[in-house]
Amino acid sequence: MTPALLLAALRARWLIFAVLLVGTVAAAAVVSLLLPKTYRAIATLVVDTREEQSLSNPFTPQRERAAYIQTQVDILTSEKVVRKVIDDLKLAETDWAREHFARSKSARGSVADWLVEALPKGLKVGTSQSNVIDVSFSFTDPVVAASIANGFAKAYLDTVLELRVAPMREAASWFDEQLKSLRTNLERAQAKLTEYHQRHGIVAADERLDAEFARLGELSTQVVRAQDQTIGAEASERQARTLLARGGAADRVPDVQAHPHIQRLAADLAQGEARLQELAARYGEQHPTYQSQLAETRGRRAQLAAEMRKVVDGLEASTRRARAHEAELRAALAAQRARVLALKESRDGLAVLARDVETAQKTYDAALQRFVVSQVESRANQANAALLNAAAVPRKPHRPNVTLNVALAAVAGVALGIGIVILLELSDRRVRSFTDLREVLDVPLLGVLGTWNPSARPALSGPQRAARVLPSPG
Repeated sequence: MTPALLLAALRARWLIFAVLLVGTVAAAAVVSLLLPKTYRAIATLVVDTREEQSLSNPFTPQRERAAYIQTQVDILTSEKVVRKVIDDLKLAETDWAREHFARSKSARGSVADWLVEALPKGLKVGTSQSNVIDVSFSFTDPVVAASIANGFAKAYLDTVLELRVAPMREAASWFDEQLKSLRTNLERAQAKLTEYHQRHGIVAADERLDAEFARLGELSTQVVRAQDQTIGAEASERQARTLLARGGAADRVPDVQAHPHIQRLAADLAQGEARLQELAARYGEQHPTYQSQLAETRGRRAQLAAEMRKVVDGLEASTRRARAHEAELRAALAAQRARVLALKESRDGLAVLARDVETAQKTYDAALQRFVVSQVESRANQANAALLNAAAVPRKPHRPNVTLNVALAAVAGVALGIGIVILLELSDRRVRSFTDLREVLDVPLLGVLGTWNPSARPALSGPQRAARVLPSPG
């Protein structure tokens, strides 16, 4: 159906269209006026994602704020908050609640239980991109609507504070009990460490161990030096005994030759023998001077021999002394090594006890810190949300909206009227214009007659007008 044909059908059936339009609008207006009026009161809350009264991290990351706001919405619509509103406002004792409960077909249990299910139906919580939450409640009584909206806001603030303080209070109590046992463990560990210090006489374990290690190194050096001396003495003694055993003279022994006293006696003996030869050449062997010098030379030779025997015997004594000194140093080194090992064991035991004290101290400090945080937060007296705007008593009803309903009914009436006209036109098809003859019936058009009006002058007043209306024959 073309727009021109639709307009023609509407002109022809305008009465039906008008009746449907007026009827729809009138029905909507009547229904809107007859429906009970519902008032909506709105309270506004602002939520701060920071924890100003918390000793922990007071800042909430940006990505967690949306989830935090949604959590607050869930708390606000929770059953705990609903029951708190019912208890705070004593809604179960109101007349309108009892009347609605009595008329409700699905009412079960007490009035309070029924209100727990009924109140959320009138509650609406709205959020935006900010930290503001709108709490609206719809009811037939504007005063009750405002009271319940404010009741939800107050119950939410009380519940948030309770949910924040109650766990912290329990945590503080639990940490207080734990601190007692942790303090006992710390004192016990410190007592063990002190007793270990006293039992082993440890004042500064690290300094003493360093000194003992230095002493051990010094003794090790002395043992090596004494060992070298012993080896040298044994070699000298072995060389001297071998030489004497083969019949060699004692003066051929290197240690004898190198002895200063032997060298001095040998020099004196050489001088005496030279003096003796000189006296023999000058006075002869029977001269008293020669005899005196001969006796002196013989004494010196005997003294030299005796001293050489002492030096050879002294090599054995030096070897014995070197061995004894080496043995003493080795014993001292073994004792020092045992002392160092014992001190290391003591230090290891001391380190274990010191670590126990450190661990107990850290555990106690961590628990003490958590206790302080929990105790401080358990004393918080303000939630991280506040009432921005209290709900005022609404003056105009929120529903029904007569103007909106009439406007929508007008649109619906127009659509309904057009639809009915189209259906009637399709069921009872009529020729509305000369185009219907061409397009629908496909017949030749002889002419177009105007609307007949008896009071008007005749349509064919002369041959010229007829020629303009009717086609020429042929």
